[in-house]
Amino acid sequence: MIVLGYNGFTHGADTFGRLYGATGIDRHSILGHDAAAALLVDGELVAAVEEERLNREKKTSAFPAGSLRWCLDTAGVRLDEVDVVAFPWSFSPGLVHTMIQDIGRSELSVEEKFDRLRRFGELYAGLVGKEAIHADFRRRTGHDLPAKKLVPVPHHMAHLMCGYHLSGEQDTAFLVSDGRAERLSSVMGEVRDGRVRLFEKSAIGVNNSLALLFGEITRYLGFMPNNDEYKVMGLAAFAPPPSDNPLLRHVVELREDGRYHLALANDPSGTRGYYPLLDRLFGGDERRREETEFRATVAAAAQQMVEEVTAHQLRALEAGTNLTRLVYEGGLALNCVNNSKLLENSRFTDIHVSFGASDPGVAIGAAVYAAGLAPRPRPVPATPYLGPSYDDGQMLRALHAHADRVEWTELDEDAVAGQTAKLLGEKTVVGWFQGRAEYGPRALGNRSILANPGFADIKDIINTRVKHREPFRPFAPVVLESEAHRVFDMGEKTSSPYMTFVFPVRPEFHDVIPGAMHVDGTSRAQTVTPESNPKLAELLVRFTELTGVPCLVNTSFNIAGEPIVCSPADALACFLHTEIDALVLGRFLVVKK
Repeated sequence: MIVLGYNGFTHGADTFGRLYGATGIDRHSILGHDAAAALLVDGELVAAVEEERLNREKKTSAFPAGSLRWCLDTAGVRLDEVDVVAFPWSFSPGLVHTMIQDIGRSELSVEEKFDRLRRFGELYAGLVGKEAIHADFRRRTGHDLPAKKLVPVPHHMAHLMCGYHLSGEQDTAFLVSDGRAERLSSVMGEVRDGRVRLFEKSAIGVNNSLALLFGEITRYLGFMPNNDEYKVMGLAAFAPPPSDNPLLRHVVELREDGRYHLALANDPSGTRGYYPLLDRLFGGDERRREETEFRATVAAAAQQMVEEVTAHQLRALEAGTNLTRLVYEGGLALNCVNNSKLLENSRFTDIHVSFGASDPGVAIGAAVYAAGLAPRPRPVPATPYLGPSYDDGQMLRALHAHADRVEWTELDEDAVAGQTAKLLGEKTVVGWFQGRAEYGPRALGNRSILANPGFADIKDIINTRVKHREPFRPFAPVVLESEAHRVFDMGEKTSSPYMTFVFPVRPEFHDVIPGAMHVDGTSRAQTVTPESNPKLAELLVRFTELTGVPCLVNTSFNIAGEPIVCSPADALACFLHTEIDALVLGRFLVVKK
């Protein structure tokens, strides 16, 4: 069975901009962002790529024409051979009727209700209804897809199925917490023998979305919502949360069954109404919101709020299931600081957060859902390396296109790791481009910028000379799985292959890897094995032998505001427009003239 999953709309950005003002700093506050395509053949995920890697538009919501084409071409599959096309949004007639009733029962004025109904009607008819999705697919692919082959999948089920599939399809409890799905923002339950059971009394409506509130605080602090929340998480380490956290006292009310209620859940002004409330609670104004100390205090309060509320949800989940493993997905699952605390303070023996936990994963999850669940563990191990790869000829053509600005040395395959390790022994920043592009928001060692964490100022060098981003932002280390427990206090985790957990650095390594340690003494570590990434593992072995340092700084191969590089041409463009010292492009060692 061949199943194609995809996410994205041709006119999504225009529609949300026109109807809901999703432009400028709010341009990612739309449905369909992180557009992507994924192909499942007989239950095996054979190809997946985000559209942003191909069209070079960060977090694009565009119809993923390039991604669809690449997935099909890679697998040698024609579109008419695809059995099912799965889409990770399902606005069924019954659900739409309920959403209309929600508007009618709201505290809005009559005029506001009519306005909201008008906009929702345009959104449904022009974008998210099944007929609109079908027409968009036909128009963009030229393929007259039979209507029965198009399967709209509930958004939270797509998130769940991504995590369930990538964690091995074993019985598991689950928590999905996102900005919004069709009508809800968070669901929990369990999967047993391939059957999903939702704990409906614990579901959270979109008006009480914790992730949207965190996004609004992100905006309040001057960052971009649905894009920069990780900056707030990182900034939170620079200040303790207020001893009497006003967000927990005045904004969030915890209720039974893991539910919670937000102060402005039914406010007609929407989340923007939090600005005056946050100013009042924290003594803020336009000037103070620009001050780092103020930002750090609010960020710490917001981080503590997320930790308290999700812990409250997990207690309800623990009471409703006797399963000991947890799949946690959705945008809020990218809060890796919280993930570690949830595991540490719950009775779950392991928590799985996939490399596609946020919306890139729903293209994968929709395909898994539409393919149907088999009541047995999946034998094929998951890999994030699902995107395009390039051969020597393609790399050479890209190099020759820039022959006036770069020169290169062709290395034997078995010399690449050793030569790169020698470069990284110094205070050198190296672009590392190998194999198939990884999937998801994290660079996991195939499209990475690498450096020596033994230099305390390497963070400042990369932030200012390469990434062009805020100086408070930390960098993650990559480490061999066999070495990880020696360097980090990993608690119950045996591995962390996707940078979705944070661990304390053991005291004896504080002075060994200062460049990969955050201000609070923690690191968002990635573990690798020779099986998961042979080239990166070999590089780590060679680097450790040479320097005695067991980790490398690993950050995404891009600059702020741009997608991670995908092709050799992308890598060379980034290399030439930053102060990266050297580029290892496959087996070609590249320097600037």
